[in-house]
Amino acid sequence: RNAALEGELTQIGYKAPKARKTGTTIAGIVFKDGVILGADTRATDDMVVADKNCMKIHYIAPNIYCCGAGVAADAEVTTQMMSSNVELHALSTGRPPRVVTVTRQLKQMLFRYQGHIGSSLIVGGVDVTGPHLYSIYPHGSTDKLPFVTMGSGSAAAVAVFEDRYKPDMELEEGKALVRDAIAAGIFCDLGSGSNVDLCVITEAGVTYLRGFDRPAQRGQREGQYRYQHGTTAVLTETVTPLTLELLDETVQLMET
Repeated sequence: RNAALEGELTQIGYKAPKARKTGTTIAGIVFKDGVILGADTRATDDMVVADKNCMKIHYIAPNIYCCGAGVAADAEVTTQMMSSNVELHALSTGRPPRVVTVTRQLKQMLFRYQGHIGSSLIVGGVDVTGPHLYSIYPHGSTDKLPFVTMGSGSAAAVAVFEDRYKPDMELEEGKALVRDAIAAGIFCDLGSGSNVDLCVITEAGVTYLRGFDRPAQRGQREGQYRYQHGTTAVLTETVTPLTLELLDETVQLMET
């Protein structure tokens, strides 16, 4: 069916839609006392850096946060809708939301749209059953793992996790690990860059560490790039005279 539709559209003059290239590195781990989420802060439009310091860790509930990769608008609106739904659910039941509840609602919503919502999400939080970490793909599939990465820089980030992650890590050790994983994505992926944001979620509360680290700072210019006039020889010179006719001339005074 798809081949027939594509063939008919090609004959009419239409082209099949291409996959949108996006860039991000998001990651999360479960440590001794809770969950640590991390993300870079570069937003891209094709090969152009649209924003150097955007926020990719989104609020869902007081004890649950979500990292978003993929289409920025899709991730932003999806997490906002889910935050509203979770708040209404908590008011209706009279109980704080659970991480698995948020994950189930997100996966059902994304599956309903069959991948047309380009959001790859990492949901992390601490509820009455303990710390939990889920990854949700745009088509609605999910994973529950002690450490996860998503985005175009996920391969570099997961290599750091697989090498150094261990269960029941201390807070500072876990923060350093997530920072290094995001930094690996920043250095190895052109779609990721700028700063590292962290979000530490425990039973005691949430600590959002905006601009936790800046691994890719601009260096100082060491050389002089000004050259003396005549350094480059002019081999040929052509002058084309232009005939101009003055039609109108006005003078305007500027207010100072």
